[in-house]
Amino acid sequence: QVQLVESGGGLVQAGGSLRLSCAASGRTFSTYTMGWFRQAPGKEREFVAAISRSGGNTAYADSAKGRFTISRDNAANTVYLQMNSLKPEDTAVYFCAAVRGLYSDSLRTRIYDYDSWGQGTQVTVSS
Repeated sequence: QVQLVESGGGLVQAGGSLRLSCAASGRTFSTYTMGWFRQAPGKEREFVAAISRSGGNTAYADSAKGRFTISRDNAANTVYLQMNSLKPEDTAVYFCAAVRGLYSDSLRTRIYDYDSWGQGTQVTVSS
């Protein structure tokens, strides 16, 4: 497993932007498929975005399409989530997750596919 630490959360007004970062430990980051999930108060954790080992393949939840962009820098052991046009309903704790990628372009979108999780970072969008 890999250790993950998220950062970049905060309070932003509706329509604003934030960039979340997730730093991973170890020297095998490029072998992991990475994902972002979020959990709002009283709700279940849900998929936001995923990126393949190489970064060449991505997937998004419908709620994130067109507004969020996932990317990764394997040299820096970091995955990012650029969030634009934020809405109050985006308010949640955002979690980074990792799982060994079977293929360079493989993606995972289910919570139970991932076996390493960060502690989360709070994103609050005010109206």
